[in-house]
Amino acid sequence: MITTAVLDDVSALEKLVNSAYRGETSKQGWTTEANLLQGKRIDTHELSALFQNKENTILKFTKDNTIVGCVLLVNKGDKIYLGMLTVSPNLQNSGIGKQLLKAAETHALELNINKIVMTVISIREELIAWYNRHGFADTGDREPFPLNDTDAIIAEKPLEFVVLEKIV
Repeated sequence: MITTAVLDDVSALEKLVNSAYRGETSKQGWTTEANLLQGKRIDTHELSALFQNKENTILKFTKDNTIVGCVLLVNKGDKIYLGMLTVSPNLQNSGIGKQLLKAAETHALELNINKIVMTVISIREELIAWYNRHGFADTGDREPFPLNDTDAIIAEKPLEFVVLEKIV
């Protein structure tokens, strides 16, 4: 079931996002960044701050009373920024990500916004291909990869973001 996350979900969301992107647990899924970056993907302070901004919505996918997926949607006026699309590593390839993308599109349309943009690390070719299959196209724009205080780059290639967009 997909519903809107609340501040009380911060701890569960932090565990989910970090388990899917970084560390050994993330290697159980195909969306891991563990071969590119070390450190936490997000912490509870960053997540709490997301809830403070009224332009942000985090949707959560709950199964058996456990949050197993989420996505951050940021209202940018003429577009929605989609970030932090996360599915528990042991449930990846089960359709949860597709359902969260569809819910993101519905959210955008409810706000009368028909453009969704996102960024993906440029060397994540398999992830970019997945988004392409779901209607996202490379805009040609690139953005520098920001590091937070806990990130350590271990990738052999330089990291930057590819900007993708979808008209819904």
